[in-house]
Amino acid sequence: MVRTVFSPSVVRSFVFGVEDSLVSTVGLVSGVAVAGVSSATILLTGIILIVVEAFSMAAGNLMAENTLREIRLRRITMLSGSMMPAFVMFFSYALSGFFVLAPYAVIMPNQALPLSIGLSLSALFVLGVVAGELSHTSRLRNGIMMVSVGGLAIAIGVGASFLIQAFIGTLS
Repeated sequence: MVRTVFSPSVVRSFVFGVEDSLVSTVGLVSGVAVAGVSSATILLTGIILIVVEAFSMAAGNLMAENTLREIRLRRITMLSGSMMPAFVMFFSYALSGFFVLAPYAVIMPNQALPLSIGLSLSALFVLGVVAGELSHTSRLRNGIMMVSVGGLAIAIGVGASFLIQAFIGTLS
């Protein structure tokens, strides 16, 4: 049995940051990749998403954690007490996003697409197993649940790309 040495808010921020990044980044870059754009366009789109979303998620996490502290303490508190979960959110989002964007930097988009999706789904499964271990619940069930939810989001990204291309094609 693993003893958790991190606060629940740090663990929550880590799981949320990794999951959201793996799903959002792969969903977006997969949708863009199936449009047949260049690797440079895919990389630019992915990097912009990762930078903006990592900061946005960290800022939202900082404000939410601070609000929870204020509710518990029934007084205004300094943001500094909520910084660690925000840092964890930022770095977990950024690192996870670059992990699944990396294939587009080294191989052609048509080859990078399935590799990126496979990396994301594999990482989601591992994240689910780790979350199951930390929460003392079924590791397998958590892994399958993470892959299922993430896979659905990826499918939505790719499907949206096809639908938008079809719609834009009818406008041309």
